[in-house]
Amino acid sequence: MRHGPISTRRELISAGAVIAGIGTLAGCTSQEGNEGGGTDTSTVESTTSGAEDDAESGLTESDAVTMEPVGTVEFDAVPETWVANNGSWADMGIALGQEPPEAVWLTERYHTQYYDEIPGVNVDKSGMVSLSDQGVDKELFYEMNADVHVIDPNFLMNRFDGWDEDDIDEIERAIAPFFGNSIFSRDYAWHDEYEYLTLYEAFGKLAEVFDEAERYQAFVEVHDEFQATLDGIVPREDDRPAVAILWPAEEGTFFPYVVDEGTSFKQWHDLGVHDALGTADLEDFHDSRGQIDYENLLEIEPDVLLIRGNEALTEAEFQETVVAEMEDHPVASDLTPVENGEVYRGGPLYQGPITNLVVTERATRQLYDVDEELFDRARVAEIVRGEI
Repeated sequence: MRHGPISTRRELISAGAVIAGIGTLAGCTSQEGNEGGGTDTSTVESTTSGAEDDAESGLTESDAVTMEPVGTVEFDAVPETWVANNGSWADMGIALGQEPPEAVWLTERYHTQYYDEIPGVNVDKSGMVSLSDQGVDKELFYEMNADVHVIDPNFLMNRFDGWDEDDIDEIERAIAPFFGNSIFSRDYAWHDEYEYLTLYEAFGKLAEVFDEAERYQAFVEVHDEFQATLDGIVPREDDRPAVAILWPAEEGTFFPYVVDEGTSFKQWHDLGVHDALGTADLEDFHDSRGQIDYENLLEIEPDVLLIRGNEALTEAEFQETVVAEMEDHPVASDLTPVENGEVYRGGPLYQGPITNLVVTERATRQLYDVDEELFDRARVAEIVRGEI
């Protein structure tokens, strides 16, 4: 696909901030704790439709979409094939009725099992490329020959050694533009250089790229109704729990995740929880690369433990493995959340509009003893199918 000029207002940050060996740390590694391998063993087929024909979409040469940090990107046709930075953007594409992306950064962190909650929405990622596992080689981009790369170029340059602005420019000239923003976290040093987007702000930008304004607006309505339902469930502030979000490191130690403004914490913001780690003035994992242990948690005294990196486990499997080990541990067993049965899966790093509905409903059940369904699954399925 040909594309128009990339605005000179694009704000690319130097790749000099790359941290050696960062790929071995939580939040960046190609292995996610108990999450298993990089391909989905399911055999379901995608039921989402492709992008509309250019003639039907109305997208013309003058159509352009502006988003930091990529600036203004002009398209001469609606993209049909694409690459997504992560599961957040991949899920947005599915919500907009697109075929699954050719690749994501880490396939094992694109949790397609959440679609089991939505009737008729299935994504088979068995053939999807895992960019990080493949070394993020430029040749991969030539082989995929996608119409748009929904990837924050700053993420690519600063999180993977060997990429610089010349490489970004080459791929844009030879193949297709980059169009992305690292919305899942706001803790990297290079994030300070440009405006951040909420999940639905980013979703709206991608809807412009795929010329799917009606689908986007339909999801906004579902989300607004969902938020109104949550407002009637979340108790007053004094009755909300203090949670500690952790990622397993070595045995008995964890990487602390302070609740920030990134979209990976959206459900916890929406549910109004108190951040036990932030209140204790702990530095976030992204800032300190530090770890804490059970003794530290005894001092912090959270009401709830939320353990990330276990999304491939069912709730029963999580209780039988992770929680059971804590109950048998001489120190962990004294933690209030372990004693009270308040240890849960902590949710994914990457959330799009569909997965956010699923994991937020799950979190509401965990924290506030809610049993009923909190959003209309059939309506979500209709929107994905284009039944607006």
